[in-house]
Amino acid sequence: MAGKNLGTSLRAEIFEAHRPHLRAVAYRMLGSLAEAEDAVQETWLRASAADVGEVRNIGGWLTTVTTRTCLNALRSRAARREEDLQTAYGADRPDGSPTPEQEVEAADAVGIALLVVLDTLTPDERLAFVLHDLFAIPFDEIAAILERTPASARQLASRARRRVRGTSPATPDASRRQQAVSAFLAATRAGDFEALVALLHPDVVLTADPAVIPTPEPVVVLGAHTVAKGAMAATGRAQFTGPALLDGAYGLAMAPHGHLRVLLTFTTHPDSGLITAIDVIAEPKRLAAVEVAVAVA
Repeated sequence: MAGKNLGTSLRAEIFEAHRPHLRAVAYRMLGSLAEAEDAVQETWLRASAADVGEVRNIGGWLTTVTTRTCLNALRSRAARREEDLQTAYGADRPDGSPTPEQEVEAADAVGIALLVVLDTLTPDERLAFVLHDLFAIPFDEIAAILERTPASARQLASRARRRVRGTSPATPDASRRQQAVSAFLAATRAGDFEALVALLHPDVVLTADPAVIPTPEPVVVLGAHTVAKGAMAATGRAQFTGPALLDGAYGLAMAPHGHLRVLLTFTTHPDSGLITAIDVIAEPKRLAAVEVAVAVA
C-alpha cells in the first residue's frame, strides 16, 4: 500500500483487508479474542475519522493505532487486576462477539503457554516482544509507540524473550512425561474415558489444593478410574488448557482468555511412562511460585 494516494479518509474495504493482521496483533497483545475485536473496532473508528491523505504506509499506521489501543488497555488492566472476571471477559458483550469455540481456536493457534507468559509481562515488555518477535516490526517503530529509545525497546523485548522461552531436559523421563501429558490433554478434551484410564497408573494419586474446588482442605483422589472420572468432568475447561513448561518440566496450564487459573504438574513411572501423580494448583501464591514457560525444542 506504500505510495498509494488514499485521499483524506480511509475506505472500509482497505481497512477490511488489514483487519486479519490487526486482529492477530491485538489478540497476542490482549489474550482475549473479544478484547482484540474491541481494539480493532476502536482502530476503525479512529481511522475512519482521521485524515489519512498523507499516510504512505497505511498498514503500518493502522498497526500503530491498534497497538497503542492495546497498550492503553493493558496498562488499565494492570491497575485493576482484581476486577470481576466476568467483566474482564466481556460477559455482557452484545451478540456477534466471538464464541467460546472461536476463543479456543484462537488460543490453540497461538499457544496457551505463550498467552500465560505474556500475561506476566509488563505492558511495555509485552508490546516490544509481540511486535518484534512475532511480527518482525523494527525496534525504531516500536520505540516510537512506547516513547522510548530503540535500545530501550530492544532491552524490553530481550527481557521478555528470556521469560517466554524455556527448555526441557532432553532425558528419557522428560520425553515420557511429555508424551503422557500430551495424551492426557487430548483424551480429556475428547472426553475419552478409556484412553484416560489407559494413561494412568492403577494407584495414581491426584491432589487438588483448596482453591480448585474450593474446599477447606486439599482434595486427594486415588485410583485410575476415579481420577479419570474427575478429568471427564473437566472436559469443558480442558478446551482452555494447553501444554507448558512448569519449573522446567512438562505440564498443563489452564488459562481462559489468556489469564492463568490452574496448573497441573505430572509425575510418570520411570519404566511404564504411566502417570502416577497429578498435582492441581489454583491457589494464587502457589501459581505465582511456578515458573511457566513455552517449551522450545
